[in-house]
Amino acid sequence: MHSDREIVTIDGSAGEGGGQVLRTALALSMVTGKAFRIENIRARRAKPGLARQHLVAVEAAATVSRAFVHGASLGSTQLYFEPVTAVPGNYFFDIGSAGSTSLVIQTLLPAVLFTPGSWQIELVGGTHNPLAPPVDFLQKTFLPLLRCMGARVEIELIRPGFYPAGGGRVILRAEGISRLQPLQLCRRGNFRRRVAWAAVANLPLHIARREVDTLRRLLDLAPSETAVYNWEAYGPGNVVVVELEYENITEVFTGFGERGKPAERVAEEVADQVTRYLATEAPVGEYLADQLLIPLGLVGEGKFCTVPLSSHAQTNMEIIRYFLDVDWEVVRLDDRRHEVRVQGRAGA
Repeated sequence: MHSDREIVTIDGSAGEGGGQVLRTALALSMVTGKAFRIENIRARRAKPGLARQHLVAVEAAATVSRAFVHGASLGSTQLYFEPVTAVPGNYFFDIGSAGSTSLVIQTLLPAVLFTPGSWQIELVGGTHNPLAPPVDFLQKTFLPLLRCMGARVEIELIRPGFYPAGGGRVILRAEGISRLQPLQLCRRGNFRRRVAWAAVANLPLHIARREVDTLRRLLDLAPSETAVYNWEAYGPGNVVVVELEYENITEVFTGFGERGKPAERVAEEVADQVTRYLATEAPVGEYLADQLLIPLGLVGEGKFCTVPLSSHAQTNMEIIRYFLDVDWEVVRLDDRRHEVRVQGRAGA
């Protein structure tokens, strides 16, 4: 431990008080080299402290950045993390449960993008989780925008993994660079295409068909705009997806089947998400807004138009300020649209 270096102190119960506080701190610690101490980890959750997927995120970040870590154990509510340097290469991490691979990727991605060299990171766990961005969202919505900023990054889904069996497998590949370009995203651009699909694993295919039939009815979709899939996975699972592709952005909306929940209801909830998005001209949806904050903060300039920010995103902005010398400005354009601007220069 180097006592002479800057140490950021974070209250994990602040704001939204979930695992995102920890993930953002890990991500930016690796890029900036700033050590941090966090207390009250996930204090606002039913089971506070580090759960398995958070612990894997810590361990993965520590491995990638050769960090010194104290407090990395299940249930721990305090953690000290001191990175040394991010090292490109081939890595493998097994969450050991249905915990989200996407959230671990989210933690590692800034270091991967901003550390020159070749990266390949393979993860085993959940790929389609109700409380995390599914891999489809990263592939079709988030990563294309990063590539517009100059990133060279892709994700391959090898095998899906649902709760509770997990066992999904994804590979993140990237060529790190020293700097990305600013993002300006305030218009969707011309509409290109839409597609709605449902997939089941180890469940009757009629579930997916009923979901797609419901989406056709509610969203006035043509048969050519829909599809059903029968996936191979370790356990049962069901996901419903609608993709809206525009000139400047593709937004992905998802829902997940649950035991005792009618297939039609799952599809109805996804259709509601789509309808709400179409009711505003904002290109960036609620979940994407949250994802874009760290890349924009690291670039130090840029803006995007979105729906009113969630408490999750507002908390994320506060944690980013601990590590980066940036100022956020949120301007209300109308009842349904806000413009998020960032100014400043990353302290990476």
